[in-house]
Amino acid sequence: MDGRSLPFAVVNKADGKIIGTTRYCNIDSANRRLEIGHTWYAKSFQRTGVNTECKYLLLRHAFEELEAIAVEFRTNWFNHRSRNAILRLGAKQDGVYKKPPYRSAWIAARYGGIFDYPIGVGDREKVAGIRNE
Repeated sequence: MDGRSLPFAVVNKADGKIIGTTRYCNIDSANRRLEIGHTWYAKSFQRTGVNTECKYLLLRHAFEELEAIAVEFRTNWFNHRSRNAILRLGAKQDGVYKKPPYRSAWIAARYGGIFDYPIGVGDREKVAGIRNE
């Protein structure tokens, strides 16, 4: 899987329709690191808690099942909505790429590990601001 990505469709439980996508990318198995990114959601599902829930599930899977020791997020420096969403997850910015190799015209912010793992089930709502449904 190294260097590859693993995409996920995000499906609305209520009607079974695809409402977005996200993925594991820049997978580095030898160093037990990966990135979560390339995320988008239908406008009607933005800022609804769907992104937080998806990221929680992806993080839990990365740390518990894949035994990752580091998970990163990256976004365009000028994409304030995305940067704020990452910060709401509890991520801390730990670097800025002025000319990343994958997009020569972008300035990208990098966010590193975001949780002291493991997260207990009861901490899920407290850390990510999710209410039980």
